[in-house]
Amino acid sequence: MTSTAPILAPELARAVAAQRDRLDLDLVSRAYRVSAQAHRGQKRESGDDYVSHSVAVATILAEQLMDSTTIAAALLHDVVEDSDTSLEDIRRDFGTEVAELVDGLTKLSTLTFRSTAEEQAENYRKLLLSVAKDARVIIIKLADRLHNMRTLEHLDVEKQRRIALETREIYAPLAHRFGMAGVKAELEDLAFKFLESDEYRALSRNVRAKKSERERTIERLRDPLAAELTGAGLVGFEITGRPKGSRLQDGRRTFGRSTKRCGNATSRSRRSTTCSRSACW
Repeated sequence: MTSTAPILAPELARAVAAQRDRLDLDLVSRAYRVSAQAHRGQKRESGDDYVSHSVAVATILAEQLMDSTTIAAALLHDVVEDSDTSLEDIRRDFGTEVAELVDGLTKLSTLTFRSTAEEQAENYRKLLLSVAKDARVIIIKLADRLHNMRTLEHLDVEKQRRIALETREIYAPLAHRFGMAGVKAELEDLAFKFLESDEYRALSRNVRAKKSERERTIERLRDPLAAELTGAGLVGFEITGRPKGSRLQDGRRTFGRSTKRCGNATSRSRRSTTCSRSACW
């Protein structure tokens, strides 16, 4: 008996499992297969298959409930630049909407951060101009940069500093402008880690040392707050809290969104060997 289940990388399959009713899984699966074939034999600096990066970017976006077109474009975002697949191939096989997103991302990959304020501002303006066509180009690029920053340790120190500076000066402010507080904070934390490593380690130790104290404070506040809510006539509420750490968190941040709940109220505060591209690693 032939299975009709979509062919996807395991982590991406898990991310879309609960969204089968709203996503075009055939489109996403076809994009994954094309990406895997196009990047076949290519490796990241870490030694991982290059397609793992495309899958990671798509997974970040799937977890944030982005649409099928965005997820498919994320899977294909390096295909035109890194393989014999052309933009017309993408347009023919996936439609104009996906092709336009991939084209926008390919153009963004040619932008290079420079040290002078004037050139920095110009690159920033070019990034913003791309939004005029489709904001999803920037959203995919931010997810791309987020995964690249999470794996930055595989590059040499000079490249780490250059990319971290670019992230802090260009991409973190861009995430802020898009209202993505979570990704802005994580990009800033990761940039801090590579630009000021000694200070980062010291602050990380301090945050970890005080974590238990902050957790005890949360527990101490839980009962008095519950009593106040009960006294006010509220029922069926849930009180949750987490220790907040001076911008640094012990775990990975949620991309673009944080949530606090009390009852029903919610506030959302090539080819072979190693790829030589500088945009992804």
